[in-house]
Amino acid sequence: MSSGDTHPRPARTAARRRERPADMRPLVITGISGNLGRLLARRLHTRFPIVGIDQRPFEGRPKDILHYAIDARRRKAEDIFRHHQVRALIHLGLLHRPTRSGNLHRDFNVEGTVKLLEYCAKYQVPKVVLLSSAYAYGARPDNSNFLTEEAPLRGGEEYPEERALIEWDIYAQNFLWRHPEIECVILRPVHVIGPHVRNAPSNYLRLTNPPVLLGFDPMVQLLHQDDLIQAVLLSLEPGRRGVFNVVGPGEAPLSRILAELGRRPVPIPHFLARPLLSRLWKLGLVNFPPGELPHLRYQCMVDGRRAREVLGFRPQHTLRETIRSLLEPPS
Repeated sequence: MSSGDTHPRPARTAARRRERPADMRPLVITGISGNLGRLLARRLHTRFPIVGIDQRPFEGRPKDILHYAIDARRRKAEDIFRHHQVRALIHLGLLHRPTRSGNLHRDFNVEGTVKLLEYCAKYQVPKVVLLSSAYAYGARPDNSNFLTEEAPLRGGEEYPEERALIEWDIYAQNFLWRHPEIECVILRPVHVIGPHVRNAPSNYLRLTNPPVLLGFDPMVQLLHQDDLIQAVLLSLEPGRRGVFNVVGPGEAPLSRILAELGRRPVPIPHFLARPLLSRLWKLGLVNFPPGELPHLRYQCMVDGRRAREVLGFRPQHTLRETIRSLLEPPS
């Protein structure tokens, strides 16, 4: 099947679906054409059959990976679950890059996830792995150090993308508790960076002269892209279920991270930063939205003990390796 195939094959009968050997049941990966999706697919495709869902083309797609260029919100996506006896869903198909309209995030992230989880329940998919973000906790002045998974999700008061993420995360949690027969894992990684990652934190850290807020130097947690992939792989193991913060090898002040990267930050008074950045954002002159400013002012550090104890997750990259991965060219 070509990467542009938009028509899943006709559904098999239930009897024929039950005949499929367990080791031939595929993993469905949404967002497979994104940077993390491609990295994950290449780690998994020699072990499991892979079916990808993503409207974008999958450049360099291995020939043994099926790719459906469709929107998860459309009925054709259900045909994939009806036709394939799915081993697990790995849902990476969220919009994390900032946009100038939060409605797109809400419609795509929340409505698409609702549909996919309905299919998982209807067609008895035994494992679901959902990629959320520690962003959902919010960077706030009253945050305690090392928030646990039980901490309230308080991000997004001024940032539409984070509001959509919180709504998405809450729906995912409700699914987890409503369907105990499905092993559902929700991962909340801290800022993910690496040579292939293009998100708001990595865009900011790639700036030669990043703005910083005068008088503020928050502690920051970073996670290497390969360590996030490892956390996803551990989540696929039988018996893993629940919500997990995923943290990197430590934390550091923002100033130390910028110094390690050789950046020359530009201090800006807080009362000037938001109107200035808002203007530049609206004009399309910067890729760092004003809603990210609280992360330059306040900390949002999370506790990763549950992932260590239950998933067995431990980052393989040091903090310096993680930071300096931003200086590496994409392979």
